[in-house]
Amino acid sequence: MTDTILSVKKICFGYGDAGPVLKNVDLDVHRGERLAVIGSNGAGKSTLFLNLNGVLAPDTGEIFLNGKRIGKKDITELRRNVGIVFQDADSQMIASTVYAEVSFGPMNLRLPKEEVRERTMKAMEYMNITHLKDRPPHYLSGGEKKCVSIADIIAMDPDIIIFDEPTVGLDPVNAQILEDVLDRLHGDGKTIILSTHDADLVYRWADRAVVLNDGKIIADSAPDSIFRNDTIIRAAKLRRPAIQEIYDALLEKALVPENIRPRSVYELKAIIKSVYD
Repeated sequence: MTDTILSVKKICFGYGDAGPVLKNVDLDVHRGERLAVIGSNGAGKSTLFLNLNGVLAPDTGEIFLNGKRIGKKDITELRRNVGIVFQDADSQMIASTVYAEVSFGPMNLRLPKEEVRERTMKAMEYMNITHLKDRPPHYLSGGEKKCVSIADIIAMDPDIIIFDEPTVGLDPVNAQILEDVLDRLHGDGKTIILSTHDADLVYRWADRAVVLNDGKIIADSAPDSIFRNDTIIRAAKLRRPAIQEIYDALLEKALVPENIRPRSVYELKAIIKSVYD
């Protein structure tokens, strides 16, 4: 991929006198990719995301959207094109009903009333929450709240959607639903960026992974390459994906062919089936 949709150059950011959180970060995001940002707690992932969508402004450095440098007068354009789904869904909820919550973003875009209604209904249908439209969002289950927070962003129709630790607090069923939504959004042409501590999710889902450590990017490559780098794993306090460990153990015993890197259980089962059936 060479079509850069979002780019940051040498951005630095700190909270008051606490010292810098982001330190000369360079990052290009390519249109249509699935990008995972990984690293330990406190590495700067959430702060980076808030700079990427204009909630925070970098102390130094530049941000470019579709090749255009974003200045103060362009922040609205950045926020319109880069949506963010926060880790804590409750922090994103402000309205008294699900319908009002999902419609809030399009209304702030000053769209015609009919378009606001159309976007709101489409977003709720997309997330299968139309039946919740009159419910207060704060009384929903954790999985339902996550669906509402995603619908909030879908209604804004941004080109890029950022997910900050999207599977935190979700049970396995809702985590799989969330992953299916990520795949569907990507299939619909959205550029997806997410942060997560789930190495298995990164390995099977991401086209590319960026490792953030102490406010700096220390690796930027395909997930398989990153998780085979012991130096990076130790520095960023990561763990290797289970499927990678299993494949390597089978490879050691010459039970599977070389140079085929399964990224999921289904792919590994297909390899084993092709060898032994």
